[in-house]
Amino acid sequence: MIVETLAVGPLGCNCTILGCPETRQAIVVDPGGDPDRIAARLDHHGLKPVAYFHTHAHFDHLLGTPDLKARYGAEILLHEADLALYESLPMQGSFFGMTLTRPLPVDRFVVDTMHLAIGKQSGEVIHTPGHTPGSVCLHVGAQKLLLTGDTLFAESIGRTDLWGGSHPTLIRSIRERLLPLDPLTRVIPGHGPETTIGHEARHNPFLS
Repeated sequence: MIVETLAVGPLGCNCTILGCPETRQAIVVDPGGDPDRIAARLDHHGLKPVAYFHTHAHFDHLLGTPDLKARYGAEILLHEADLALYESLPMQGSFFGMTLTRPLPVDRFVVDTMHLAIGKQSGEVIHTPGHTPGSVCLHVGAQKLLLTGDTLFAESIGRTDLWGGSHPTLIRSIRERLLPLDPLTRVIPGHGPETTIGHEARHNPFLS
């Protein structure tokens, strides 16, 4: 599988391209800005997106989606529990001193344990509420790869003081849904450096 991560947008969101080298289909996870940079990498690999997968609906994970959809088409994916947050993008922007317009409609809602095709491979949706009610991770088991959005970071966790956040719910999501995965699973979080499930189980101070 082709896996490439770029830090994009005003808050350095990790946007990850997952591509099938045989079918040239791709899922773009959290296109949070800099759509021209993301498009350049897609074109470099000869990939065409079939979906834009949003781990949650905070603005810094959404900003590049409209331009990419205009260029390539493809579905906008989100968990329905974050729909109200998604549709309040202008309010989110004002909170951070930015002027943002309403987002494009969601094409399809993802649900827990749903499998998404990435060409000849697939990823499983894991619902991990806590950072937001609709936070989800994408687990590509065949690659031992997990994209965690802002649920789990390298030796840290997502903040829970924004809209719909819950610290106890977040910790439960991580403990019950993520830590049981293979310890060698590579974790690409929504911001910052990569880690592994095993490392976080041993060294994350929020999980001790």
